[in-house]
Order: sequence, then structure tokens, then C-alpha cells
Amino acid sequence: MAISHAASGQLLDIHSLTEQFSETRTFAVFKTDQLEVMRLMVPAHKAVPSHQVKGEVTVQCLEGEVDFTADGKAQRMKAGQLVWLAGGVAHGLTAVRDSTLLVTLVLRK
Repeated sequence: MAISHAASGQLLDIHSLTEQFSETRTFAVFKTDQLEVMRLMVPAHKAVPSHQVKGEVTVQCLEGEVDFTADGKAQRMKAGQLVWLAGGVAHGLTAVRDSTLLVTLVLRK
């Protein structure tokens, strides 16, 4: 089954999912040849291992808290905060609490 993505111009809700957190999965909001946006759901104490991508990345914490590590530097990221990373920077995170993140990737061919 194909994953449905948002259409160009479609309004999207990215409000808090605190009450539905356990029922909501990570999903790609949309993906084009040059850009991908994902809503990443990370349960408390779960980790996303360090990795890197070719293109630039933004990570916005919509709710919760994560310990975010980029290029060897750890920071506590809270709801309402955003980080930008240049392409090729190693990064990972561990959720302190159930957390929802909006991740934007610039895709490089």
C-alpha cells in the first residue's frame, strides 16, 4: 500500500498529540525530489542512534524533551526549540519524555 503524503497547498495540523501519543506512529508528511518532512514520534527513554545525512536538516521539538547530540555536543532540547544542521553532521537523540519532532531533510542526489 502506498503511503499518502500531503498535497501541495494542503493545510496540516502539527499540534500536540500528547493524549494520542501511544496510538500515533512516525510518518512522512511529504516527500519530493528535494525535500522530506517527517513527524517523528520517540517514546521516553528510546534513542535514535547517531547517524548523518548528506543534506541539511532541521529538527523542531513540538512536544516533550530530548537529549540531542550533534557533532559530539549534547544539548537538552525542549518543546518549541529548533536546531539546524549542515549536511554530513553526525546527530542522534534520546527522548527524556514522550516526544514529537518535526524533521526536515534537504535531499541530495
